[in-house]
Amino acid sequence: MEAFDQPWKEELEGAVGAYWGVYNIDRQPKFEFHSPIVEIPQWHLLAAASVLVAVITLLVLFIDSETLSHKGRGFLGLMAFAAATLIVWIVYDYSQQYQNWLSAIVGLLLLIGVVGVMIVLLIEAHEWAEAIWVRQRRRVVEPMKTQEDLALPFVSIHVPAYNEPPSMMIETLDALSRLDYPYFEVVVVDNNTKDNAVWQPVKAHCEQLGERFRFFHVNPLKGFKAGALNYALQQTNPEAQIIAVIDSDYIVEPCWLRQLAPHFTDPEIAIVQAPQDYRDDSENAFKAMCYAEYRGFFHIGMVTRNERNAIIQHGTMTMVRRSVLEQVGSWGESTITEDAELGLRIFEHGHKAGYTPRSYGRGVMPDTFIDYKKQRYRWAFGAMQILREHAGALLGWNRTKLVAGQRYHFVAGWLPWIADGFNFIFNLAAIAWSLAMLFWPQEIDAPQIIFSAVPLIFFGFKMIKMFYLYGGAVRTSLRPAISAAIAGLALSHTIARAVMSGLIIGRKIAFYRTPKQTTKAALWRVLVDAREETFLVAILIGLIIAIVNQVGLDSHETLMWVIVLAVQAIPYACALLMSLISSLPQLPADLAGIMKKAEKSC
Repeated sequence: MEAFDQPWKEELEGAVGAYWGVYNIDRQPKFEFHSPIVEIPQWHLLAAASVLVAVITLLVLFIDSETLSHKGRGFLGLMAFAAATLIVWIVYDYSQQYQNWLSAIVGLLLLIGVVGVMIVLLIEAHEWAEAIWVRQRRRVVEPMKTQEDLALPFVSIHVPAYNEPPSMMIETLDALSRLDYPYFEVVVVDNNTKDNAVWQPVKAHCEQLGERFRFFHVNPLKGFKAGALNYALQQTNPEAQIIAVIDSDYIVEPCWLRQLAPHFTDPEIAIVQAPQDYRDDSENAFKAMCYAEYRGFFHIGMVTRNERNAIIQHGTMTMVRRSVLEQVGSWGESTITEDAELGLRIFEHGHKAGYTPRSYGRGVMPDTFIDYKKQRYRWAFGAMQILREHAGALLGWNRTKLVAGQRYHFVAGWLPWIADGFNFIFNLAAIAWSLAMLFWPQEIDAPQIIFSAVPLIFFGFKMIKMFYLYGGAVRTSLRPAISAAIAGLALSHTIARAVMSGLIIGRKIAFYRTPKQTTKAALWRVLVDAREETFLVAILIGLIIAIVNQVGLDSHETLMWVIVLAVQAIPYACALLMSLISSLPQLPADLAGIMKKAEKSC
């Protein structure tokens, strides 16, 4: 022991060398010399601060929570107190260190990061509670009882297409021809397909199906899918009151319109949405994994969002009131997710939407991992475009008819994607820190345990939440839940790139159509389709090996940091695994676990 702390010794002896003293640098005793030593003398102040922060947090979480059961409220209370305690402890622990200007800036940045992680964690906890522990749902869209034909609205079904396989589209049109509904038309718009052999068979089939089916081939046509839908709106029968949209690969159930269109008898309803669903999940292991990942959003996130009239409108299996669609300016062409953007605009005008988790139509999934990634990139990039474009409305700066619950769900719903973007920045910083530990071991130690623990807690919480919700809300077994987790983690880097491009850089990209019935990826493309993820996982594993060999695991801080690097490598390893499975279409779906489909609605 030494008489006084000497921070300058940190350069020679590491972090511990600065704190050997009985007195601190200001010549004040660190503890009472003639009474029992209390490790944290200010414990009562820290406890009071934790309680205060937790109570404030809990009051926010309990807003509009009358449907939560006692278990749900207790769970949120536990999470609020745990998060508050962790934040207060981190602030206190870091405040006990000797600071220079650089360490103070680093500490501030770390604190901001920890608070951000805690906010996302509490949002995830809130969704968990509202997905499982509710006494009853406030807004439920059930199949309507059969009404007299004369009371049913005329529906115009729009099918946009670009370079789609003719046989697939013919199958889609045949399903529409079997609809058990008296008043409907089908408007097919093929935009910008160059090959006549692709679109002409579809046009001929529409003519065979009769006057209800009208086909338009337009080349050139600007605006991508939104442009095609706006063109279809111009060709719509004047009697049509409802506009329905399906993708060109969807096989709809005969009762789709019969059971859902009558909901528009409520004049406040502007959107009725059914899930995006798929029929080819049993084709191979890759598609079974994709299907498990897709399923969570439509049976968890959309159900909870519907409680506050805040669903994400997605561009298939959707119906929208024509008068409202025209009132808000039709389909927007400023973003690449025109469906979600339109839904938000409709909410900004004060209209309502209804969502049913019942499946009324099923399409096909991407055939390859690279297409799976590109589809999610478009969704995440488009979401960031919407956030930028509607920031004023979502933050309450612009006067709209959005209510607090809707603002919450649109911002909170995309925060986990934003967190993926900042997690990528954290990974780059972690790589730089690890390299500094290797090149300057005397000056740079592993981060404090408390900071390393935060990403581990967050990752563990998300995994536990996913498995719990898949068992409770999605009602599936462990194997599909694991498949969903792997598929979701595999997209983390793709989402991060989309967030950085869409939210920070703000550059525009072209609309990417998800190919259907494509050739499976060759084995040699495994590394090509996941090249960035492979590079990052190789770096992280290499750093782990180097730290273990050069620095060793004698300190708890270094051991914890190695664990952090290993956990951060998991999503990149999952991407490589998904790319490999995608290249092996012969792998049976049973390997990933086939999820039980809901009974047909008709």
